[in-house]
Amino acid sequence: MIDFFIQQSPVYQALIASIFTWGVTALGASVVFFFKNIKKQIMDALLGFSAGVMIAASFFSLLSPAIEMASSLNLTPWITVFIGFFGGGLLLYSGDKIYSFLEKKRKQEKKANLKRCFMLIFSITLHNIPEGLVIGVAFGSIFYHIEGATLLSALTLALGIGLQNFPEGSAVSLPLRREGFSRRASFFYGQLSGIVEPIAAVLGAILVLKVQTLLPYLLAFAAGAMIYVVVEELIPESQTNKKKDLMALFTLIGFSIMMILDLALG
Repeated sequence: MIDFFIQQSPVYQALIASIFTWGVTALGASVVFFFKNIKKQIMDALLGFSAGVMIAASFFSLLSPAIEMASSLNLTPWITVFIGFFGGGLLLYSGDKIYSFLEKKRKQEKKANLKRCFMLIFSITLHNIPEGLVIGVAFGSIFYHIEGATLLSALTLALGIGLQNFPEGSAVSLPLRREGFSRRASFFYGQLSGIVEPIAAVLGAILVLKVQTLLPYLLAFAAGAMIYVVVEELIPESQTNKKKDLMALFTLIGFSIMMILDLALG
């Protein structure tokens, strides 16, 4: 199996590795099948946990690599990261306003809950696009003999991204289940948020040299989108729970786990 993988072209290696990361997303989304009735206490804890995961991922997996890549590509790091980060947040802000305008006639509570779900799906899907590109670039760089690019480093990167995709899959499927979607539909949309990774990985491997210039912007862009969702939706919702301090602790736990995964496997 290992020999077969090594003999493949960088494009197929990136495809196989990103299918693995997509599979972990689907595994995370599958937890919805084990919940009969999703209590608010559990959901608030998961939302708080997801907020911590997304905050950590936005820095360790997105902003920090964006800064390093910008420097290595002779771009001005602070300008590059600011453009991408603010652009990502601004896109979701605009989407929020448009969604609110189109849903004026819906009941307020239902509207807020659905908006939070779809914003979460959009932000995680957006986050997975640059992750897929990064996987593609990692494997494509091996072919072009870029310094520091090895098969081991590319596999380690894919493993790290895959592990962090597990809570992301559940962060999509569980809120949808709570809003009345069937288990199958919740799982489908949860795993669907990760399907962009194989597509983006293949694209990244094929266009690795050109995509490298865009990657710092894309990474920062996804980070801005994630932070917007965390601040606008996840933390405020988790803090509606009577045990606010416990929900805050779950946010710290989520951040800590993601930080450890990124630093240990990155």
